[in-house]
Amino acid sequence: MDLLNRVKDAGVIGAGGAGFPTHAKLAAKAEYILLNGAECEPLLRVDQQLMAEFSEEIIKGLEAAGQYIEARKAVIGIKGKHKAIVKLLREKITALGLEDYMEVMELRDIYPAGDEQVLVYELTKRVVPEASIPLKVGCVVINSETALNIFNALSGKPVTETYLTLAGDIPNRLTVKVPVGMPIRELLRQCGLENGDDYAVIDGGPMMGSLLDGIDGYVTKKSKGFILLKKDHFLIRKKSVNINQGRVISKTACEQCRMCTDLCPRYLLGHDMQPHKVMRALSYDLKDLKELQIAQLCCECNACELFSCPANLHPKTVNIFYKQKLAEQGIRYQPTQVEFQPRSARDYRLIPSKRLVAKIGLTLFDQPAPLTTIQFKPEYLEIGLRQHIGAPSQPIVNLGQHVEAGQMIGKIPENSLGAPVHASMAGTVVEIKDNSIVVKVG
Repeated sequence: MDLLNRVKDAGVIGAGGAGFPTHAKLAAKAEYILLNGAECEPLLRVDQQLMAEFSEEIIKGLEAAGQYIEARKAVIGIKGKHKAIVKLLREKITALGLEDYMEVMELRDIYPAGDEQVLVYELTKRVVPEASIPLKVGCVVINSETALNIFNALSGKPVTETYLTLAGDIPNRLTVKVPVGMPIRELLRQCGLENGDDYAVIDGGPMMGSLLDGIDGYVTKKSKGFILLKKDHFLIRKKSVNINQGRVISKTACEQCRMCTDLCPRYLLGHDMQPHKVMRALSYDLKDLKELQIAQLCCECNACELFSCPANLHPKTVNIFYKQKLAEQGIRYQPTQVEFQPRSARDYRLIPSKRLVAKIGLTLFDQPAPLTTIQFKPEYLEIGLRQHIGAPSQPIVNLGQHVEAGQMIGKIPENSLGAPVHASMAGTVVEIKDNSIVVKVG
């Protein structure tokens, strides 16, 4: 069985973000394969610790993927501030005899260095066209945990666990390996909080993560972290504003200062993403589809909403509002050019991570979250059938059936984009829902 089918059968997806199935990325040929180790979201610590703990495995997984897509070069992008990890990776690459094929490039400590299109430019000086993907400029991008999962897939090990960081205003900050399907409520007990009634939880990083509606959800293959903050914290109040509220607030107060545009990462790459124009369309109820369509270029990094806007408005929320409206009408942005150049002011408008952390009120919580081994013993697992972009997996088990750890329990529909799912612990199938399979552990 070749690498592509092993990766597909193992259910490897992007470990974070939208969860794009990795086998679909590796089905193409590219000049570069890039490892995204930037981990630009404040407080998250997974990628840097995996590269320290599993450097050889990650390098081998990256190499295997690179050779499969016939990439002439593999590049690991990691922030230069992680000096010890940079040194370790370079030593491992040399020890494995890969120094002519693979290199480590140090990234600046900016936000969002981990955005795929920002990363591609920082590592290759190529700009991905508007509304396109890195493959358009000869690049395939995976992150460190995905590379580790590719390495494991080569030996037949499916994705049944994920690494995530627990951080925020809590006594115990840590990074842990967690079985997929683990109840979030049980996971959060490890944080040392005696009473969580005054807290809210952000699923993912503080910038792009969303507020959990309660804590009765379950860990997925793309879970990267949970940030716990008191309900009166700036970030929680900001993220509690829904689309309609954000639209009303923005319509009444935007003064067209264009700071949201001047600091927009995609605008600085030369794209036509100009949030202030979308805000103007909202404020004056403009019907110009050209100004509305640029909302579809927004990568939702939240820099405009949480850092740039001096009036504390909601440009990203307004972009999402128009994205939804355009999608309902079947309208898609049509680029007018194919080649792009970064704007001349880009180097002077990058957002330093430390300034971002201070702006969103996280400086006190920007602390280490060491990789910690915990043997989780949940009573139940709820394993999602849609943990990825594409069609949901279809159950291939029955009620009352005993399943073993690593056994495939959900399969990709024929000729569909998706990824299978596997039991992360042995147990009995007690419920099959529309979007998940519940396993009683034991």
